[in-house]
Amino acid sequence: MATGTPSRRVLCNGPMRALTWQGTKHVSIEEVPDPTIEQATDAIIRVTSAAICGSDLHLYDPFGPFLKKGDVLGHETMGIVEEVGAGVSRVKVGDRVVIPFVIACGDCFMCSRGLFTQCETTQNREHGSGASLYGFTELYGEVPGGQAERLRVPLADSNATVVGTELPDLRYLFLSDILPTAWQGVAYADVPKDGVLGVLGLGPVGQFAARIGTYLGYRVVAVEPVPERRAMAERYGVETMDLDGDVVAKLKDATNGRGPDGIVDAVGMEAHGAGGAAGARLLQKAVGLLPDAVAQKATETAGVDSLTAMHTAFDAVRRGGTVSLSGVYTGSADPTNFMSLFDKQVTIRMGQCNVQRWRDELLPIVEDPADPLGTMDLTTHEVPLDRGPEMYKTFRDKADGCIKVVLHP
Repeated sequence: MATGTPSRRVLCNGPMRALTWQGTKHVSIEEVPDPTIEQATDAIIRVTSAAICGSDLHLYDPFGPFLKKGDVLGHETMGIVEEVGAGVSRVKVGDRVVIPFVIACGDCFMCSRGLFTQCETTQNREHGSGASLYGFTELYGEVPGGQAERLRVPLADSNATVVGTELPDLRYLFLSDILPTAWQGVAYADVPKDGVLGVLGLGPVGQFAARIGTYLGYRVVAVEPVPERRAMAERYGVETMDLDGDVVAKLKDATNGRGPDGIVDAVGMEAHGAGGAAGARLLQKAVGLLPDAVAQKATETAGVDSLTAMHTAFDAVRRGGTVSLSGVYTGSADPTNFMSLFDKQVTIRMGQCNVQRWRDELLPIVEDPADPLGTMDLTTHEVPLDRGPEMYKTFRDKADGCIKVVLHP
C-alpha cells in the first residue's frame, strides 16, 4: 500500500459518534476521532445504514479477550463516499457504496482464486489469522467498524461496491455480509438439483439461506425454536420444525429416512440444546472474565464451543451428503465424532464468507423489482444509532420479535 499521499478532498476532522465496546455486555455510544485518509488507497464514507450481526453478539457476550475498551464495532455498513485517497480511481466522491466486511486487495494469490477471506495483503500473520475484518478484534486487524457516523475503507477500489441511488438502503445493505454469507453457505452445501436443503437456525443468515434454497428450486426444511422466525421463513415456502423432540429423527422422517442432501448450520458456537451446550457457555463466560493475556491463551489453546447445531447437522445429513458451516466456531479443543463422519462419507465445508466472490452474482437479484430474496422483509428493528446499545441486548435476547436490527447514524 502506498503511504503519505494526500487525499483528493480534505474534510475537517473532528469527533464523531460511534458504538463502542466497553466490556462484556457493555457497549455505548461515545465520541471518537473522525477517520482520516491513512493510505492513498483509502476512502472515507458517511454511514447511512449499519446493521448488528449475530457475530457482533459474540463480542458483546461472552467473548472480549481480544477487544480493547473503546473499539468501534460493526461490519455491515453502507453509505456515501465523502473523501478518497489519491490512489483511488474506481470509487468517486458522492458514490453510494456497500462495504464488504472482508478487507481484501483483490489481486493476490488468494484473492485471484476467490478466497478473499485469506487475502495475503491483509492477512494477520502475527495471530495466524486470515484477512482483516471491520470491528472484529485484534485477531483480525483491529480495524474500526461501521456502527458509526463515518468509516475509513482501506483498499477502496477493491472493496467498496458501488450501487444505484433509486432503491432503499435495505435492498443493498445485506450485501455487506449476511446475504453473500447465506449464498456461500448454500453453495457449499452442494445440494443436487431438486434435492433437499436443511437449515439449522433461522436468524438473519438462516432466513436468507432458506430463501436462497427455495429460489434455487430446492425443497427446504429448517429447524428453529422461535415461532416468529419460523413464521417469517414459511412466507418463502420453507418447511419448518421446532427444536423440541428428536430433531435428527424428525429431519430423517421428513426425507424418506435418509436426511437432507446438504445442511447449512447457520447457528454456530452458541447453540442451545442438550449435552454440553450449557457447560460450553459457562466455560466461554469464565474465559471472558480472565485477564486478557490469560484469556487469549486459553481461547487459542483450550477454547470450546457449544456444538449442538454442528453435531445435529452431522447426524442428520444423509450419507454422502454435505454439511456447510456458516455459523461461527472458534473453539480449538472441540470434540467431534470423526468415526461417524468417516463412516457416513460426509463432506464438510466452512469458513468466513468471501463476500467479493459473490457480489456480482447477487447484485442483479437484489435489484430485481420482485425482490425474490426478501431483502425488504428481514429487518424487524430500524432505529437511530443512539439506540444501538439497547438493541444489542434486544437482539441477543431474541426479545420483541427481533430478527434483524439496522442502525441509522
